Amino acid sequence: MVKEKQTRTYDRDGYRRRAACLCVRSADESEILLVTSSRMTDHWIVPGGGVEPNEDASEAAIRETEEEAGVRGVIKRCLGDFEVCDEKRERKHRTSVYVLQVGEELTEWEDCKARLRRWFPLEEALRLLAVHKP
Repeated sequence: MVKEKQTRTYDRDGYRRRAACLCVRSADESEILLVTSSRMTDHWIVPGGGVEPNEDASEAAIRETEEEAGVRGVIKRCLGDFEVCDEKRERKHRTSVYVLQVGEELTEWEDCKARLRRWFPLEEALRLLAVHKP
């Protein structure tokens, strides 16, 4: 599945603006929902993507999470902004990350044919995420 080209937005420091959600099922946050990467289907990632023009980062995080993971919920808090600077590939982005308390899991969503989603215990999710994005 190929998505339409999004208009990329950049902050004043030249970083591409992104947003993502750490999806939790319960208040104790002992499980995290991950999705498979669309490019590397054996890698598990946190759902997220680009912030569109005139879109707030929290709105983008909610939108991207529904598109990629097929869940809806309520943002509980912002964990902060995380920067990645890959000088070899001349890419740098700053991602605003939120904790989203999942209230609904959709049976069909935009990326349901391109991605798997699965709940992992927190420790296992951290191990899987560290494999390719330390």
